[in-house]
Amino acid sequence: MDVNEFTKQSGTVNMETNRTEMFKEFDATELYCPRCKRAVPVRKRLLLILQEGDKYEYLCTFCSESVGTKMDRHEKPISIII
Repeated sequence: MDVNEFTKQSGTVNMETNRTEMFKEFDATELYCPRCKRAVPVRKRLLLILQEGDKYEYLCTFCSESVGTKMDRHEKPISIII
């Protein structure tokens, strides 16, 4: 029996759809720090709130060196009512 036939018969969610939903967003737990010269745990800090999304900065937990950034895009555009 083929995997696709099994999912159709058993009523389980298609694996292709499940994978895209599962890996929609990543958060880093460890990144390379140039000052410490090794992979270190990181803290995620909100840097900017922009119209297209929020910008986060990843900081080394040992020396507080900036080791990366992430742009978290909003699903729907924010509308401001005045």
